[in-house]
Amino acid sequence: MQAPVRYTPQVEQVGPDEDATIDALNATFDGILQTVADHSGHAVRSVHAKAHGILEGVLTIDADLPPELAQGLFATPGTHKVYMRMSTNAGDILPDAVSLPRGLALKVLDVAGERLPGAEGTTQNFIMVNGTVFQAPNAAKFLGSLKLLAGTTDRVEGLKVAASTVLRGVNKALHAVGIDSPTVGALGGAPNVDPLGETYYSVTPFRYGDHIAKFSVAPVAPALTALTGTEIDASGRPNAIRETVRSEMAGIAGTWEFRVQLCRDLERQPVEDPTVEWKQDEAPFQRVGLIRVEPQDSWDPSRVQAVDEEMRFSVWTGLAAHRPLGNINRARNAPYQHSAAFRQRFNGCPIHEPGAGR
Repeated sequence: MQAPVRYTPQVEQVGPDEDATIDALNATFDGILQTVADHSGHAVRSVHAKAHGILEGVLTIDADLPPELAQGLFATPGTHKVYMRMSTNAGDILPDAVSLPRGLALKVLDVAGERLPGAEGTTQNFIMVNGTVFQAPNAAKFLGSLKLLAGTTDRVEGLKVAASTVLRGVNKALHAVGIDSPTVGALGGAPNVDPLGETYYSVTPFRYGDHIAKFSVAPVAPALTALTGTEIDASGRPNAIRETVRSEMAGIAGTWEFRVQLCRDLERQPVEDPTVEWKQDEAPFQRVGLIRVEPQDSWDPSRVQAVDEEMRFSVWTGLAAHRPLGNINRARNAPYQHSAAFRQRFNGCPIHEPGAGR
């Protein structure tokens, strides 16, 4: 196996039109945010608005990691409190019969080290989805898709449910012949799976200290892996996923591995195009820690208020050693801040990073 690629700033290639694209993304997200807020009276996130569970647990970083894996947050063995937010990717609050890809946002508390520019607090954030690739190769292409979706925000809910049923059938037919379609999934054709059984991926690359990596969180507790691929019937149950997760987590002690996939060839594992999957036989995921969550109420009102309403998750909140890389990641910084500022302003609820021990 090839040695991991060494990080240098030259692995990124910044395009001349990125600032204009980011401005257009902010404007499009503004439309989504304002529409949902006006219709519901409450501002939510511009993407992954609907949470299905908020979990509190502990990340234990493995001891005796080899030097290539003992980087950044994972350079020092120990434990950190974590919050996990499970969600789906729409920017409006839809009934769960509209099946969309799952998301996992992870906030690791009390992380020491040099921070990214503007990264408040002392947390390290990771944002992942249950797919290995992003649906667009760059922010400009993503903007085009986002504008189409923005036009459907908070409208014709019944049509979305019907369309999702059709698209799920299309997705299953494609899968049966060996084709996976992130686009069909993002439009509502994703399998309506239980989020507790899913494996999540960062999709985009990050600096990993001296190296470059993608991240993954994978269930390993038998009670979780038994749920992998299990579909939830949401017929007539607008919050079926939340109800299912809440019922299951009341009796599950969950364990997930935190895994790192080191870049070993910049051509076969590119930084700038997240539609290219890094093949695991060429760049395997390797465990660097374990996340453990005891049985709990995954929709505890006080935790939902503290995490879902009063915190934001951003890949740009964290250590300089885990700097987000590539066009899509560069385009995420301003819109994430923009969305949080809108929520804070509209709801009159301050958004902040948790302090030590929270």
